[in-house]
Amino acid sequence: MRRSVTLAATVAVGVVGGSSIAEAQTPQERVKRGQYLATIMDCGGCHTPGALVGKPDHALHLAGSDVGFQVPGLGVFYPPNLTSDRETGLGTWSEKDIAKAVRTGERPDGRMLVPVMPWPNYAKLTDADALALGTYIKSLKPIRRQAPAMVGASQKPIAPYLSLVQP
Repeated sequence: MRRSVTLAATVAVGVVGGSSIAEAQTPQERVKRGQYLATIMDCGGCHTPGALVGKPDHALHLAGSDVGFQVPGLGVFYPPNLTSDRETGLGTWSEKDIAKAVRTGERPDGRMLVPVMPWPNYAKLTDADALALGTYIKSLKPIRRQAPAMVGASQKPIAPYLSLVQP
């Protein structure tokens, strides 16, 4: 009997007034969990200047890369600024917008993320983890820094890039 009462109490704590476990966590707990996830998902490996050439600029953590990825037939894409800057980053996105984009590849405006973003792998994140990642990203100080604009397949890139084409 005691075990079933404990289980019922655990379930009751997990759903508070219709809220999910993720929403029941404090914002500080979500930020800490989101920072952990961003680290193991290596968000900084693509979205931090210098990281793709082995010299990450930690002062500009997640503020967008100067090195892009060439996707055959599509063009060259530069990992954007993920900080909360409203003009050059994700400052206008909500935590839920970020969670949705990471899990489905769909941006708030309906466009899809580029194929090099491994969202199909991240689709398996739990609701709590996806929200935690969004909370962490929204907690980042805004850094006004525009990554180079993507260029189409027939255009000349203005910044360095890695080619995904096998020689």
